[in-house]
Amino acid sequence: MHDRPDGPEVTPVPTVLAEDGVLLREGLVGVLERFGFPVVAAVGDGDALIEAVDEHRPGLVVTDIRMPPDFTDEGLRAAVELRRRNADLAVVALSQYVELSYASDLLDSGQGHGVGYLLKQRVGDVREFASVLRRVVEGATFVDPEVVRQLLRRRSDPLERLTPREHEVLALMAEGHSNGAIARRLTVSDAAVGKHVGNILAKLDLPPDEDVHRRVQAVLAYLRGN
Repeated sequence: MHDRPDGPEVTPVPTVLAEDGVLLREGLVGVLERFGFPVVAAVGDGDALIEAVDEHRPGLVVTDIRMPPDFTDEGLRAAVELRRRNADLAVVALSQYVELSYASDLLDSGQGHGVGYLLKQRVGDVREFASVLRRVVEGATFVDPEVVRQLLRRRSDPLERLTPREHEVLALMAEGHSNGAIARRLTVSDAAVGKHVGNILAKLDLPPDEDVHRRVQAVLAYLRGN
Protein backbone atom coordinates (compact mmCIF):
# COMPACT_ATOMS: atom_id res chain seq x y z
CA MET A 1 0.00 0.00 0.00
CA HIS A 2 1.36 3.40 -0.95
CA ASP A 3 1.77 6.21 1.53
CA ARG A 4 -0.80 8.94 1.15
CA PRO A 5 -0.95 12.42 2.65
CA ASP A 6 -2.80 12.70 5.94
CA GLY A 7 -5.53 15.20 6.73
CA PRO A 8 -7.94 17.00 4.38
CA GLU A 9 -7.73 16.84 0.61
CA VAL A 10 -5.00 19.05 -0.81
CA THR A 11 -5.32 21.24 -3.87
CA PRO A 12 -3.57 19.62 -6.84
CA VAL A 13 -0.57 21.59 -8.11
CA PRO A 14 0.28 20.90 -11.79
CA THR A 15 3.98 20.10 -11.90
CA VAL A 16 6.73 19.89 -14.51
CA LEU A 17 9.55 17.50 -13.62
CA ALA A 18 13.04 17.64 -15.16
CA GLU A 19 15.35 14.70 -14.42
CA ASP A 20 17.58 12.91 -16.93
CA GLY A 21 17.78 9.63 -15.01
CA VAL A 22 14.89 7.53 -16.32
CA LEU A 23 14.44 5.38 -13.21
CA LEU A 24 14.59 8.32 -10.80
CA ARG A 25 12.28 10.32 -13.04
CA GLU A 26 9.67 7.59 -13.04
CA GLY A 27 9.97 7.20 -9.28
CA LEU A 28 9.57 10.93 -8.75
CA VAL A 29 6.49 11.01 -10.97
CA GLY A 30 4.89 8.40 -8.73
CA VAL A 31 5.76 10.26 -5.54
CA LEU A 32 4.61 13.64 -6.88
CA GLU A 33 1.28 12.37 -8.13
CA ARG A 34 0.62 10.43 -4.92
CA PHE A 35 0.94 13.60 -2.85
CA GLY A 36 -1.11 16.01 -4.95
CA PHE A 37 1.37 17.19 -7.58
CA PRO A 38 0.07 15.81 -10.91
CA VAL A 39 2.95 15.74 -13.40
CA VAL A 40 1.88 17.42 -16.63
CA ALA A 41 5.30 16.87 -18.23
CA ALA A 42 8.43 14.89 -17.34
CA VAL A 43 11.52 15.84 -19.35
CA GLY A 44 15.24 15.11 -19.39
CA ASP A 45 17.07 18.35 -20.19
CA GLY A 46 16.99 22.10 -19.60
CA ASP A 47 15.67 23.13 -23.01
CA ALA A 48 12.79 20.68 -22.75
CA LEU A 49 12.06 22.01 -19.26
CA ILE A 50 11.62 25.56 -20.54
CA GLU A 51 9.44 24.36 -23.42
CA ALA A 52 7.28 22.27 -21.08
CA VAL A 53 6.72 25.19 -18.70
CA ASP A 54 5.83 27.48 -21.60
CA GLU A 55 3.30 24.92 -22.82
CA HIS A 56 1.71 23.77 -19.56
CA ARG A 57 2.05 26.79 -17.22
CA PRO A 58 2.51 24.65 -14.08
CA GLY A 59 2.38 25.79 -10.48
CA LEU A 60 5.60 23.98 -9.60
CA VAL A 61 8.85 22.95 -11.25
CA VAL A 62 11.01 20.21 -9.77
CA THR A 63 14.36 20.00 -11.55
CA ASP A 64 17.69 18.29 -11.35
CA ILE A 65 20.65 20.67 -11.53
CA ARG A 66 23.02 18.64 -13.71
CA MET A 67 21.47 17.44 -16.96
CA PRO A 68 22.47 16.85 -20.61
CA PRO A 69 24.34 17.78 -22.65
CA ASP A 70 27.21 18.86 -20.38
CA PHE A 71 25.96 17.73 -16.97
CA THR A 72 27.08 20.96 -15.30
CA ASP A 73 24.33 23.45 -14.48
CA GLU A 74 21.78 23.05 -17.28
CA GLY A 75 18.85 22.53 -14.93
CA LEU A 76 19.89 25.44 -12.76
CA ARG A 77 20.20 27.83 -15.67
CA ALA A 78 16.80 26.78 -16.95
CA ALA A 79 15.27 27.26 -13.50
CA VAL A 80 16.80 30.72 -13.08
CA GLU A 81 15.54 31.71 -16.54
CA LEU A 82 12.05 30.47 -15.70
CA ARG A 83 12.09 32.47 -12.46
CA ARG A 84 13.28 35.53 -14.39
CA ARG A 85 10.24 35.19 -16.64
CA ASN A 86 7.83 34.45 -13.81
CA ALA A 87 8.96 35.18 -10.25
CA ASP A 88 5.77 33.55 -8.91
CA LEU A 89 6.65 30.13 -10.34
CA ALA A 90 7.59 27.80 -7.48
CA VAL A 91 10.85 25.96 -8.20
CA VAL A 92 12.60 23.21 -6.26
CA ALA A 93 16.07 22.15 -7.44
CA LEU A 94 17.49 18.73 -6.66
CA SER A 95 21.22 18.08 -6.41
CA GLN A 96 23.35 15.03 -5.74
CA TYR A 97 25.93 17.13 -3.89
CA VAL A 98 26.11 20.42 -2.00
CA GLU A 99 27.00 23.02 -4.62
CA LEU A 100 26.87 26.41 -2.94
CA SER A 101 27.14 28.60 -6.02
CA TYR A 102 24.14 26.83 -7.54
CA ALA A 103 22.11 27.31 -4.38
CA SER A 104 22.96 31.00 -4.25
CA ASP A 105 22.03 31.68 -7.88
CA LEU A 106 18.69 29.96 -7.59
CA LEU A 107 17.75 31.39 -4.21
CA ASP A 108 18.58 34.89 -5.43
CA SER A 109 15.92 34.56 -8.14
CA GLY A 110 12.45 35.97 -7.59
CA GLN A 111 13.60 37.72 -4.41
CA GLY A 112 14.00 34.33 -2.75
CA HIS A 113 10.30 33.47 -2.41
CA GLY A 114 8.78 30.14 -3.47
CA VAL A 115 12.06 28.37 -4.07
CA GLY A 116 13.90 25.40 -2.61
CA TYR A 117 17.25 23.63 -2.84
CA LEU A 118 17.22 19.97 -1.82
CA LEU A 119 19.69 17.13 -1.86
CA LYS A 120 18.36 14.09 -3.71
CA GLN A 121 18.66 11.84 -0.70
CA ARG A 122 15.85 13.82 0.95
CA VAL A 123 13.48 12.35 -1.61
CA GLY A 124 13.83 9.06 0.29
CA ASP A 125 11.49 10.46 2.96
CA VAL A 126 8.53 10.99 0.67
CA ARG A 127 6.28 12.65 3.23
CA GLU A 128 8.94 15.19 4.19
CA PHE A 129 9.68 15.78 0.51
CA ALA A 130 6.00 16.41 -0.24
CA SER A 131 5.72 18.73 2.77
CA VAL A 132 8.67 20.80 1.54
CA LEU A 133 7.16 21.05 -1.95
CA ARG A 134 3.84 22.22 -0.51
CA ARG A 135 5.56 24.90 1.59
CA VAL A 136 7.54 26.15 -1.41
CA VAL A 137 4.36 26.36 -3.50
CA GLU A 138 2.87 28.46 -0.70
CA GLY A 139 5.79 30.90 -1.01
CA ALA A 140 8.32 29.59 1.50
CA THR A 141 12.06 29.34 0.97
CA PHE A 142 13.68 26.02 1.84
CA VAL A 143 17.39 25.25 2.00
CA ASP A 144 18.41 21.67 2.69
CA PRO A 145 19.71 21.28 6.26
CA GLU A 146 22.95 19.72 4.98
CA VAL A 147 23.55 22.78 2.80
CA VAL A 148 22.97 24.94 5.87
CA ARG A 149 25.44 22.89 7.93
CA GLN A 150 28.13 23.19 5.29
CA LEU A 151 27.54 26.91 4.99
CA LEU A 152 27.92 27.31 8.72
CA ARG A 153 31.27 25.52 8.53
CA ARG A 154 32.57 27.46 5.53
CA ARG A 155 31.51 31.04 6.12
CA SER A 156 33.56 33.12 8.52
CA ASP A 157 32.36 36.70 8.10
CA PRO A 158 29.75 37.88 9.09
CA LEU A 159 28.69 34.52 10.54
CA GLU A 160 31.51 34.65 13.06
CA ARG A 161 29.53 37.39 14.78
CA LEU A 162 26.73 34.97 15.61
CA THR A 163 26.46 32.99 18.82
CA PRO A 164 25.97 29.19 18.68
CA ARG A 165 22.27 29.63 19.46
CA GLU A 166 21.94 32.26 16.73
CA HIS A 167 23.55 29.78 14.32
CA GLU A 168 20.86 27.26 15.26
CA VAL A 169 18.10 29.79 14.74
CA LEU A 170 19.51 30.92 11.38
CA ALA A 171 19.75 27.30 10.23
CA LEU A 172 16.08 26.76 11.08
CA MET A 173 15.16 30.04 9.40
CA ALA A 174 16.93 28.77 6.28
CA GLU A 175 14.79 25.65 6.41
CA GLY A 176 11.71 27.88 6.24
CA HIS A 177 10.47 27.55 9.83
CA SER A 178 8.43 30.30 11.49
CA ASN A 179 9.41 31.79 14.85
CA GLY A 180 6.81 29.62 16.56
CA ALA A 181 8.12 26.46 14.92
CA ILE A 182 11.69 27.38 15.84
CA ALA A 183 10.63 27.97 19.45
CA ARG A 184 9.04 24.53 19.62
CA ARG A 185 12.06 22.90 18.01
CA LEU A 186 14.52 24.52 20.44
CA THR A 187 12.16 24.38 23.45
CA VAL A 188 12.35 28.10 24.09
CA SER A 189 9.79 30.90 24.12
CA ASP A 190 8.57 32.73 21.03
CA ALA A 191 9.96 35.93 22.56
CA ALA A 192 13.41 34.37 22.86
CA VAL A 193 13.35 33.35 19.21
CA GLY A 194 12.21 36.84 18.22
CA LYS A 195 15.17 38.29 20.07
CA HIS A 196 17.58 35.89 18.36
CA VAL A 197 16.13 36.73 14.94
CA GLY A 198 16.52 40.43 15.65
CA ASN A 199 20.13 39.91 16.67
CA ILE A 200 20.84 37.85 13.53
CA LEU A 201 19.36 40.48 11.24
CA ALA A 202 21.31 43.22 12.97
CA LYS A 203 24.61 41.31 12.83
CA LEU A 204 24.09 40.63 9.14
CA ASP A 205 23.39 44.35 8.62
CA LEU A 206 19.71 43.68 7.94
CA PRO A 207 17.73 45.85 10.38
CA PRO A 208 14.74 43.95 11.83
CA ASP A 209 11.23 44.83 10.71
CA GLU A 210 7.93 43.08 10.09
CA ASP A 211 8.80 42.10 6.51
CA VAL A 212 9.26 38.35 6.13
CA HIS A 213 11.54 39.16 3.18
CA ARG A 214 14.21 40.15 5.73
CA ARG A 215 14.36 36.53 6.83
CA VAL A 216 14.98 35.45 3.27
CA GLN A 217 17.67 38.08 2.91
CA ALA A 218 19.38 36.83 6.05
CA VAL A 219 19.70 33.38 4.49
CA LEU A 220 20.84 34.78 1.15
CA ALA A 221 23.40 36.99 2.86
CA TYR A 222 25.48 34.09 4.00
CA LEU A 223 24.79 32.01 0.90
CA ARG A 224 26.54 34.82 -0.99
CA GLY A 225 29.17 35.19 1.70
CA ASN A 226 28.38 38.89 2.21
